[in-house]
Amino acid sequence: MDKQEPQKEKKERSAMWLALDVAYQLGYLIALPIVVLGFGGAWMDKKFLTSPLFLLIGITLSFTITTIGAFRKIKDITDKINSIK
Repeated sequence: MDKQEPQKEKKERSAMWLALDVAYQLGYLIALPIVVLGFGGAWMDKKFLTSPLFLLIGITLSFTITTIGAFRKIKDITDKINSIK
C-alpha cells in the first residue's frame, strides 16, 4: 500500500504540471497572434490610410492561426493524457 501512494501522488503532480503547461501554451497561442497581427494591421492602416482594412485582415488571420494551433495543441494534449493512463 505504501508503494501505491507515492505512485498516485506522482500522477497527480504530473497532471498538475501538464495542466499548467497547457494553460501557458494556450495563453501564448491566443495572445501572441492577436497582439502582433492586430497592432501590425493598425500600423499598416495608419501608414496607408486604409482603416480598418488591415486591422480586420490581421484579426481574421490571428483567429485562423489560433484556431488551427489550438486544435493541434488539444490533439497533442489528449495524446499525452491517453499515454499517461
